[in-house]
Amino acid sequence: MRKWINPPRIEGKSSRQAHTNLPEGTYERELGKDGFLGPATQMYHQHPPTNWSSIEGPLRHRAFDTRLDKGSSNSPWDAKILLSNSRVLIRIWHCQKSMQHLVRNADGDELLFVHQGKGELYCDYGHLSFTEGDYIVIPKGTLWRLESQQRLAILMIEANYQLPEKGIVGAHAIFDEAMLDVPEIDDAFNAQKNENECTILIKHTNEITRMVYPINPLDAVGWHGTLMPVRINWRDIRPLMSHRYHLPPMAHTT
Repeated sequence: MRKWINPPRIEGKSSRQAHTNLPEGTYERELGKDGFLGPATQMYHQHPPTNWSSIEGPLRHRAFDTRLDKGSSNSPWDAKILLSNSRVLIRIWHCQKSMQHLVRNADGDELLFVHQGKGELYCDYGHLSFTEGDYIVIPKGTLWRLESQQRLAILMIEANYQLPEKGIVGAHAIFDEAMLDVPEIDDAFNAQKNENECTILIKHTNEITRMVYPINPLDAVGWHGTLMPVRINWRDIRPLMSHRYHLPPMAHTT
C-alpha cells in the first residue's frame, strides 16, 4: 500500500473543480504521479504550456507517416519496427500476398490492427475471416498465418493483453465481450489440412528460429479452454463520452 505525500492545498487563483471553470484568462496543466491513479495537481498558467518555440534532444516530438514505408513482405517478422521497449514492440507490416509459412511469437501476445485489406487467419484454433478495421489478438505461442488476395496494411503491437477493469460502468461498457469473435474449426479450416512439408518461423528474444514439419501442423480437430485468439472491429467499440467531465485516457481502454 503506497502512502503518498499529498496533503490538499490551494494556492492563488484556482478552480474548485478540476478541468472546468478555469480562472479567467488561464490555461490548465496537470502534474501527476502513477499515471491517472495517483496524486495530481492542476496548474493554471497565463500562457499555454504547450506553446514552446523549439525542442531538441531525445524527448522531441515525433510523427510517423507509415504510408511512406514502401517495403512489403509476406512474413510479419520482416515488419518495420516503429517503437519498442522492454514491454512493447510496435511495427508496421505491409503484406502483398498470402503467407507461405507459419509463424509463432514466443515473446508475447500479438495484436494485429488491419488498416487496409481483408483475408483469412488460419491458426491452431481454427479459421477466422478478417477485414479493414479489425483488431485481432493472437496469444503468445500460437501458430498462425494469413491468406489475402490484396495488399494488407497492419499495425502490429506485441505485448501481454488482458481486459481492463471497467468499474462502475459495468461489464458491457466500451464493448460487450459477446462481440469478441473466435476462430472456428469449420470447412475452410479442414480444407487447408494437408500432408505437405511446412515451415515455421519462431520469434524469441527478437531472433528467428526455423522449424520444419513433414506435415501441416494446423490439424486440430477440436479444443476447449479460456485462451484463444479474439477479434473485434473498431465499429463495435462504443467509447464513454461526457460533456461535463474530463474523462482520463484510461477510461477508453479496451
